[in-house]
Amino acid sequence: MNTPIYERALGSDFARLQPELQAYFSLAPGSGHYGVGEGVFDVVGCRQAWLRPLLRLTAGEQAFFPEYGEGVRFRIENHAHLDPFGRSSLTARREIFFPGTTRLFHDTTSFDDSRTRPGLVDYVGRFRRLVTDLNLSVTPEGRLRGVSEASRLFLGPLRIPLPAALDAKAYAEQWWEPQDGGRHRIQVKVIQPQLGLVLVYAGHFDYRLEPYPAGGTAPGYLPGYARPDGWESRV
Repeated sequence: MNTPIYERALGSDFARLQPELQAYFSLAPGSGHYGVGEGVFDVVGCRQAWLRPLLRLTAGEQAFFPEYGEGVRFRIENHAHLDPFGRSSLTARREIFFPGTTRLFHDTTSFDDSRTRPGLVDYVGRFRRLVTDLNLSVTPEGRLRGVSEASRLFLGPLRIPLPAALDAKAYAEQWWEPQDGGRHRIQVKVIQPQLGLVLVYAGHFDYRLEPYPAGGTAPGYLPGYARPDGWESRV
């Protein structure tokens, strides 16, 4: 099915999104194009200095990072594709250009229709070991809101559901800002009940579509540099 995964998840509510958001979330496998966003985060990273040494230990997962900055440039690429298990997916690869270092933060969002309630499942990090369900909604202004639900961790054959007291929830909102010529805006907060605000990023970016090189029109095509170090079929 070539219907974009966000349209499948939102159903008729997809038409309530701002037109610019509909265009942003309309990438589908086999389109021959990928999306490129470039902009600036007004704030990005972990504001709590005492928590940063712990995040430094997990930086290799390319999901969380210990830096914090303001006015930090970033780049995002969106690739729509079929994952190795045939699920329609969207892989996002983010580069965050902190002074002195560049952090990668990436994930793959897949549409899972094997459950009683089909919807989006997000696989986070270079090994895609942290998995969460996404609950989407559209605001009266046409913005997209997303909240992560129950999370679980896959370690080899183990499937470890994270209890509510340990689970971190992500709250995201994306919209089109027509002022100053128009641009996309996004804000995300990751909150853990015991630790508080673990990660925040908010900023603006311009977005465009770029063509894949020859051979990039197959539905399963994903450039090598955007592929994770591991795939996970479980939900």
